[in-house]
Amino acid sequence: MKIGYPCINNSILRTCPSTFRLASYSENKLIQTVRGNLTHLSQILDYNVNHGLLFFRISSDLIPFASHPICKLNCFELFQSEFEQLGIFIKKHSIRVSMHPDQFVILNSLNNTIIKSSISELKYHCQVLDAMRLDETAKVQIHVGGVYGNKIEALTRFVGTYNTLDNAIRRRLVIENDDHLYHLNDCLELNRRINIPIVFDSFHHEFLSNGESLKLALRKAMPTWDKNRDGLPIVDYSSPHIGNDEKSIKGRKGKHAERIDATSFKKFLKETEGLDFDVMLEIKDKEKSALKALMILNS
Repeated sequence: MKIGYPCINNSILRTCPSTFRLASYSENKLIQTVRGNLTHLSQILDYNVNHGLLFFRISSDLIPFASHPICKLNCFELFQSEFEQLGIFIKKHSIRVSMHPDQFVILNSLNNTIIKSSISELKYHCQVLDAMRLDETAKVQIHVGGVYGNKIEALTRFVGTYNTLDNAIRRRLVIENDDHLYHLNDCLELNRRINIPIVFDSFHHEFLSNGESLKLALRKAMPTWDKNRDGLPIVDYSSPHIGNDEKSIKGRKGKHAERIDATSFKKFLKETEGLDFDVMLEIKDKEKSALKALMILNS
């Protein structure tokens, strides 16, 4: 089991902004930002290796506006050496990486413009991983999308769009169960139809499920991964944020916790004992909780 966290490391000081506004876009600013982002990513990966954290979700902001029409610069060509060096480091230390586009990536939208922009965004994410020369275990994770009044039709639209995607995208794409629209069994239906792996989100499962226990649900999701092709199954883990009053508790459904709760994580490990998977901690204090989780895992 590898423990990971997403996008940023609060222990490493940034020397430059990770992105900028569209209104202030320029190629020079883009080059400076991408160079800074790649350097910062290298520093994070080095920190992670030194601390035994071998799973990391790379930020989508690595190349700002990469899929936007304004971006004409080929950053993958310009920074080819930097991407390749990152890939060499990742493979040398057996780090697993993934990416997770924002929720505006919707493959089953009723709007063809949204679908087109979603595909462009997925192409960019896959290009990042391809530029590092990483194998298919480096995944790009998305939600299924909207329901639009008819879940059966929405699932069929997802399948239709998926089947139009280039293999460069399909080989990396994975879906996750969410907390209000698509439960695990919906995702399993998509897997049955297009063989797409499922990231099991244990936190979302608490809010939307068919009554399966955590372990039973995970046992259903794990066979959607081909270990030799896709690597170990990925599980997203968090626990609910608890506010200071009743209103905040009821009004914050699905909000991730500020920090890991040791008791809950130990319970999660106990409930999933005997199963082999990698864990992405979606917890707000990032590497701090990841280090605590690793200590619990190894205790």
